[in-house]
Amino acid sequence: METNIFIKLLKLISAKYFFVIYFCGIWAFSSSHKLITLLRVEFVVFVLYFSIYFYLCSFNYSLFFVVYFLVFSVCEGSLGLSVLVSMIHSHGNDYFQSYSVL
Repeated sequence: METNIFIKLLKLISAKYFFVIYFCGIWAFSSSHKLITLLRVEFVVFVLYFSIYFYLCSFNYSLFFVVYFLVFSVCEGSLGLSVLVSMIHSHGNDYFQSYSVL
Protein backbone atom coordinates (compact mmCIF):
# COMPACT_ATOMS: atom_id res chain seq x y z
CA MET A 1 0.00 0.00 0.00
CA GLU A 2 2.71 2.47 1.00
CA THR A 3 4.86 1.67 -2.02
CA ASN A 4 1.91 2.30 -4.34
CA ILE A 5 1.48 5.76 -2.87
CA PHE A 6 5.19 6.43 -3.23
CA ILE A 7 5.20 5.26 -6.85
CA LYS A 8 2.18 7.43 -7.65
CA LEU A 9 3.94 10.39 -6.08
CA LEU A 10 7.06 9.72 -8.13
CA LYS A 11 5.01 9.48 -11.30
CA LEU A 12 3.63 12.93 -10.58
CA ILE A 13 7.13 14.31 -10.42
CA SER A 14 8.48 14.65 -13.91
CA ALA A 15 11.91 13.36 -14.84
CA LYS A 16 13.00 16.87 -15.76
CA TYR A 17 12.95 17.84 -12.08
CA PHE A 18 15.47 15.11 -11.35
CA PHE A 19 17.74 16.50 -14.09
CA VAL A 20 17.41 20.05 -12.71
CA ILE A 21 18.26 18.90 -9.19
CA TYR A 22 21.15 16.79 -10.53
CA PHE A 23 22.66 19.71 -12.46
CA CYS A 24 22.21 21.99 -9.45
CA GLY A 25 24.28 19.50 -7.44
CA ILE A 26 26.93 19.39 -10.17
CA TRP A 27 26.96 23.19 -10.43
CA ALA A 28 27.44 23.56 -6.66
CA PHE A 29 30.38 21.13 -6.83
CA SER A 30 32.99 23.89 -7.19
CA SER A 31 33.83 24.46 -3.55
CA SER A 32 37.23 24.70 -1.94
CA HIS A 33 36.20 22.77 1.16
CA LYS A 34 36.51 19.01 0.68
CA LEU A 35 33.90 18.01 3.24
CA ILE A 36 31.29 20.15 1.50
CA THR A 37 32.41 18.66 -1.82
CA LEU A 38 31.89 15.14 -0.45
CA LEU A 39 28.42 16.11 0.77
CA ARG A 40 27.58 17.43 -2.68
CA VAL A 41 28.77 14.20 -4.27
CA GLU A 42 26.48 12.30 -1.92
CA PHE A 43 23.64 14.64 -2.88
CA VAL A 44 24.22 13.87 -6.57
CA VAL A 45 24.28 10.13 -5.79
CA PHE A 46 21.02 10.54 -3.85
CA VAL A 47 19.36 12.25 -6.81
CA LEU A 48 20.67 9.57 -9.17
CA TYR A 49 19.31 6.89 -6.86
CA PHE A 50 15.83 8.37 -6.93
CA SER A 51 15.90 8.90 -10.67
CA ILE A 52 16.94 5.27 -11.27
CA TYR A 53 14.30 4.08 -8.81
CA PHE A 54 11.68 6.21 -10.56
CA TYR A 55 12.68 4.87 -13.95
CA LEU A 56 12.65 1.22 -12.86
CA CYS A 57 9.34 1.53 -11.04
CA SER A 58 7.65 3.26 -13.94
CA PHE A 59 8.36 0.28 -16.22
CA ASN A 60 7.81 -2.36 -13.49
CA TYR A 61 11.37 -3.64 -13.69
CA SER A 62 13.14 -5.52 -10.94
CA LEU A 63 14.84 -3.38 -8.31
CA PHE A 64 18.02 -5.45 -7.90
CA PHE A 65 20.03 -2.77 -9.71
CA VAL A 66 18.96 -0.24 -7.08
CA VAL A 67 20.47 -2.42 -4.36
CA TYR A 68 23.74 -2.69 -6.30
CA PHE A 69 23.74 1.07 -6.81
CA LEU A 70 23.30 1.61 -3.06
CA VAL A 71 26.17 -0.75 -2.28
CA PHE A 72 28.52 1.09 -4.63
CA SER A 73 27.40 4.50 -3.37
CA VAL A 74 28.11 3.48 0.22
CA CYS A 75 31.55 2.22 -0.83
CA GLU A 76 32.16 5.51 -2.66
CA GLY A 77 31.17 7.51 0.40
CA SER A 78 33.40 5.56 2.76
CA LEU A 79 36.33 5.75 0.35
CA GLY A 80 35.90 9.53 -0.01
CA LEU A 81 35.72 9.97 3.75
CA SER A 82 38.85 7.89 4.27
CA VAL A 83 40.74 9.94 1.67
CA LEU A 84 39.55 13.13 3.41
CA VAL A 85 40.78 11.91 6.80
CA SER A 86 44.10 10.87 5.25
CA MET A 87 44.59 14.32 3.68
CA ILE A 88 43.72 16.09 6.94
CA HIS A 89 46.26 13.96 8.80
CA SER A 90 48.98 14.61 6.24
CA HIS A 91 48.37 18.29 5.39
CA GLY A 92 46.56 19.66 8.43
CA ASN A 93 43.51 21.05 6.61
CA ASP A 94 41.08 20.19 3.85
CA TYR A 95 41.26 23.13 1.46
CA PHE A 96 42.13 22.73 -2.22
CA GLN A 97 44.36 25.81 -2.29
CA SER A 98 46.93 24.28 0.07
CA TYR A 99 47.74 21.29 -2.17
CA SER A 100 50.35 21.30 -4.87
CA VAL A 101 49.81 19.45 -8.14
CA LEU A 102 53.48 18.49 -8.24
